[in-house]
Amino acid sequence: MLTVENIDVHRGKTHVLHQIDLHVGHGEIIALIGANGAGKTTTLKTISGLLRPTKGKILYTPEAGKAPIDISTMAPEQIVGAGISQCPEGRGVFAQLSVKENLLVGAYLRSDKEIEKDIQSVYEMFPILGERSTQAAGKLSGGQQMMLALGRSLMSQPKLLILDEPSLGLAPLIIETIFAMLQKINSQGVTILIVEQNAVMALDLSHRAYVLETGRVALSGLSSDLASNPQIQKSYLGVE
Repeated sequence: MLTVENIDVHRGKTHVLHQIDLHVGHGEIIALIGANGAGKTTTLKTISGLLRPTKGKILYTPEAGKAPIDISTMAPEQIVGAGISQCPEGRGVFAQLSVKENLLVGAYLRSDKEIEKDIQSVYEMFPILGERSTQAAGKLSGGQQMMLALGRSLMSQPKLLILDEPSLGLAPLIIETIFAMLQKINSQGVTILIVEQNAVMALDLSHRAYVLETGRVALSGLSSDLASNPQIQKSYLGVE
């Protein structure tokens, strides 16, 4: 579905990503793990069109069997329209807008008649959002804002859902709820690429994973294999 080929990314004069290669297959959950500053968020922003690679390309195949599209020079809204949606770090809800208005923002490229039905699907997924549909998003708890951010991302009907640190700052019970919902979303056919600080949960959720270190892919493989790798256990899983 998504192939990142040998990309470099600069932010100003700083060379942030170095020859990044990664592949996301249709129906997979892929995790990116690594220390702060490793380049995980930069990788996601580059895929989403918020940053431009200075080298390499990003190929996206919305449907199996179709010709890939080079999205490395496309505008962010074009990438969303092609079927890639990102749920950003920090949730990024529109605080002054209501819950329902935030969800409508997620559907801003759509003109079909299924928008209201999809809003109701989000409310079924997270009932608290339905109960607070007219409440300003800024008055929601952190966990509720994460649910809203996820719901808003789904409103564009993505084929590939990208998430950046969905567990950040949340209580354990809320994290379990979010990750259980991600598994359900994936089972319904949505491919997922996730950056997650909680490496244990990321490896448990995902099929495969990439480990980034100082802007480079240091390791990659099946998540189950990486979880049992002594180097990964010591560096990211808290195992001595």
